[in-house]
Amino acid sequence: MIGLKFNIGLLGRIVIAIAFGIIVGSLVTERFDWIVRSFVTFNGIFGQFLSFAIPLIILGFIVPGIGELGKGAGKLVGITALIAYLSTVTAGLLAYGTAVSLFPKMLSGSFGKMENPEEALLKGFMEIEIPPVFGVMTALVMAFVFGIGIAAVKSDRLLELAVDFRSIIELVIAKVIIPLLPFHIAGIFMNMTYAGQVAEILSVFALVFVVIIILHFVMLTLQYVIAGIVNKENPFRLLKTMMPAYFTAIGTQSSAAAIPVTLRQTKANDTDEEVANFVVPLCATIHLAGSTITLTSVVIAILYLNNLPVTFGQIFPFILALGVTMIAAPGVPGGAVMAATGLFVSMLGFDQTMVSLAIALYIAQDSFGTAANVAGDGAIAKIVHAVKRNTSILDEKKPREIA
Repeated sequence: MIGLKFNIGLLGRIVIAIAFGIIVGSLVTERFDWIVRSFVTFNGIFGQFLSFAIPLIILGFIVPGIGELGKGAGKLVGITALIAYLSTVTAGLLAYGTAVSLFPKMLSGSFGKMENPEEALLKGFMEIEIPPVFGVMTALVMAFVFGIGIAAVKSDRLLELAVDFRSIIELVIAKVIIPLLPFHIAGIFMNMTYAGQVAEILSVFALVFVVIIILHFVMLTLQYVIAGIVNKENPFRLLKTMMPAYFTAIGTQSSAAAIPVTLRQTKANDTDEEVANFVVPLCATIHLAGSTITLTSVVIAILYLNNLPVTFGQIFPFILALGVTMIAAPGVPGGAVMAATGLFVSMLGFDQTMVSLAIALYIAQDSFGTAANVAGDGAIAKIVHAVKRNTSILDEKKPREIA
């Protein structure tokens, strides 16, 4: 008997998981909602494990990644952070320019108030809490301190320990997270479809969402054109390679949870391995261009629909503050909008109804904004790769010549 072995690949499994989740979620009746709840229960446990693992992933990749870079590590981290912030602000300005040009005509109809869609989602049979050892921001700061410290003191023993820890994290990713990821994604889409969450919201703001998704790809194209120019490579080939990470983020709704796939595809683009190992986890926490496009577009749409003024002097400071505020949101689906709610009130004058609507609209398409964030991280890594290659930032001292 001749055995047949099919190798679908991660991208294929993710697409199948999304389709499976939507089909089952649309067919299941209330009598058989235990099917959806079973997946939701798994998602709860797996999500808790992801929350536990994310700080360890950040620590495990950034510390040895920075430590292996050598004496110029601190400067390169600073350059990465600056590039990521400029990318985020540019995304916000792109969204502002598009919104003020198109939304007044597109949204001239009536405004319908909507309830928070999270209430319609089914709950699991049980909940198991797996609290992380420390938070994401703590992990990020620790990674900087230890990584730059190892590079500064040139401690081989600490570097070896960090590399061994990275190997453990890589094993957890390869043997646990990646194999279970498609089931997690299927459960998310199954629950959302069963609850009718996405359809309800898109029926009101469908055109706005179309504009947002188009802007995501415009921004991704801009990012990869720049990455392609500085590396003298085909930008569309680079972007195509990052598509598995894009679709993974659509399901996970978390840049941090998509780190394993993002890292793998970034390296597949021939990005320097040392650069990729610290840029990808770092950008998962500080580079939120896709989320910025979404939030900027949503708040401007809400302002217009409530007959409130929209000016550059009002929105630009909001975008600048948004780029900083959302650093506190990595790893949490919908975290960006939760972190930004304070800005809605303090800088834009939103009342509670407007804040609730903004949260609902953002959650409905959180997957796509996160996917744009993740795919853009690969471009940032390629740009930093070019900086490292074309400058003396990381040049080590040349050995003394023997006379």
